[in-house]
Order: sequence, then structure tokens, then C-alpha cells
Amino acid sequence: MSAGGKSILSPFRDRALVERVAREVRGASNGEACRIMHVCGTHEWAITHAGLREMLPEGVEVVAGPGCPVCVTPGGEIDAMADLACGGAAVTTFGDVVRVPGRKTSLAEAKADGGDVRVVYGMADAIRMARREPGKGFVHFSIGFETTAPMAAIEVGRGLPANMSVFSTHKLIPPAMEFLLRAGIEVDGFICPGHVSTIIGADAYRGLAEGYGKPMVVAGFEPLDVMLGVLEIVRQKRAGIATVSNMYGRAVSQRGNELAVEAMEMVFERADAEWRGIGRIPGSGLRLRREYAGSDAAVRFGIGEVPADGMPAGCGCGDVLLGRIRPEGCALFGRSCRPESPVGPCMVSLEGTCSIAYKYRDKMQ
Repeated sequence: MSAGGKSILSPFRDRALVERVAREVRGASNGEACRIMHVCGTHEWAITHAGLREMLPEGVEVVAGPGCPVCVTPGGEIDAMADLACGGAAVTTFGDVVRVPGRKTSLAEAKADGGDVRVVYGMADAIRMARREPGKGFVHFSIGFETTAPMAAIEVGRGLPANMSVFSTHKLIPPAMEFLLRAGIEVDGFICPGHVSTIIGADAYRGLAEGYGKPMVVAGFEPLDVMLGVLEIVRQKRAGIATVSNMYGRAVSQRGNELAVEAMEMVFERADAEWRGIGRIPGSGLRLRREYAGSDAAVRFGIGEVPADGMPAGCGCGDVLLGRIRPEGCALFGRSCRPESPVGPCMVSLEGTCSIAYKYRDKMQ
């Protein structure tokens, strides 16, 4: 991974090189405003951690969209999993979701009340637990975008232990991007999510670029990756064109990982889904197909669709997820809402915009 003592990623982290590209952004924008949205928590971390916003010229803005799967998971679904955990089932899930407030409680509070909540790195861990404890029921709370859905699909397709089921709250990014465009969210282009794009490929955004006249740029996660993505969108806007540019060719192909997509399509089917703080987005969710109903916790435990799910009183996470405000624009940010005592979901996850802004705010000053 290195040559001559330097990482192969060193040029992508070279501040002087990033600042040089930022100057090119300034020249390409020629003083015109350009509002760019990304939909990836890791991009938000990279942008904030490297102080990239402070390098951009006035008028060129990069805002965070709904790129955190934990943040958009409905509180009613969290409550349903907490009820199962307190009712005798072992609920397994990723660590990020445990502290997220639901409508009534959180999985952390359920665990404190004696519920069986277990953090795993993946569904394979949960399967091993279920096999070791055949007398106990297990439910895997399966969360994530297209990045994590294929592994869940593969495990379900192989067959789960009889004492295990899956509650899917997987969501799809392109339908959410289209929803934002149809809703009139003001953006001049998108930095497309790198991790998701390794699965679905750069071509997945072509319809959005052509149908809505917005540049779509797939970018990596290093500072230079992001700044080059910004430059490409500014250049496309100035030239009056809108196309898909794959600037993360070292990881993303045009067609993506076709085996992973095939696995998802075999096990899951698309469904309308509720995105917390945003609303119901058509065709943006993944639910298990009927032939896998025996592995579906929603079927096994009679968990119905959750109602429209807003944020806690006074919480601005919904507006943060829609790019309408920065975290600092929320009245609770850094006051009653902090990582150690989160009010809204965006302050919990490592990919949450508010959590990132709070942890790295010194870099922004």
C-alpha cells in the first residue's frame, strides 16, 4: 500500500494540491453561485474533517443531504425492535443505531431495562449467535443503503436458522435523490455516494442527470477526491451540461457490482418507505420477497408499517437532512443536543451531520 514510505493515497491528502484545485474552482465559478449536495455520511466527514468548505469561494456551497441510514430510520421501527428485545427476543444490529432515539425509547434504553440487544459487525455474527442459542429467538435489525443490503440478501438467500428472522429497513439512494429534486430542493448538482456507487455503479445516476438537468459526479472520500468533484460540477454548470462523471474509477465501475445487485434483487423487492424527518419516498425501501416470508420479522411478529415519523420537538434534523440548514442552525445543537445526550438521530451516528459538525467544529473556526 505504499511506495518509498508514502501511502498511495498521499497525493489525495496533499493540502497544497487540494488548495490548488480550490483556486481552480474559484476561477471556474467566476463568481456565480453553485449549490452542491452530497448524500453520504463519509463525504460529510471528509469535507468537515479536512476543512474543505472553508477553502471554497463565496457562492460555492456544499450541503449534506440524507446520507446517513441510521438518521432516516423511523422512530417507530426502533420502538418495535425495542419491544421485541424487552419481550424476550435477542435483537442484533449495528452499534450506530443503538443510541438513536425512537418515538418512545431507544435500543440502549431497552437494554438498560433488561432487553436483549446485541451489537454485531454484520448478519454473519448474528447467525452464529442464533446457532449457538437455538432455544432463543433472534431478530436482526438490518439497516443501511445499497452498501450493506447485498450481504443481508446473501445471508437470507443461503437460509437462516429457524430461530432467526430479519427486519429490513434498508433504503435506496437514487429514489431519495429524485424525491429531493421533485420536491424543489435547490441544488445545482450532486456528489454521488462512493460506497453506494461501488454496488450500483455510476450509470445508476444517468437518468437523474438527463431527466433533471443536474450534473452527477461520483467521488471518492479523500480531500482531493471531493474537491475535484466540486470542480467538475462547477464546470458542468458553467458549460450548461449535465452528465454523469465517474471520478472514483479506482473503486467504482460504470455498471457496479452486478453480482451484489443480483443478490439484492433476488431476495428483496422495492417498496415505498418512510424516511424519518423527510417523508414517504416511493420505491425507496427494500422488503423481503414473499418467498422469504419465513425469514421476515415483520411477518413473523406482525409488525405493520410505521406512520409518518417526524423528529423530536424542537429538533432540526429534518431540515439538516434536506440541506435546508447546517447543524449550527438548529436551536438545540451543542446545547441540549450533544453526542453524549442526543435529542435527534443526526447527533448519534458516526455518519450523522450534526455529530460530525459537533466533533470537528474547531476545524471550522
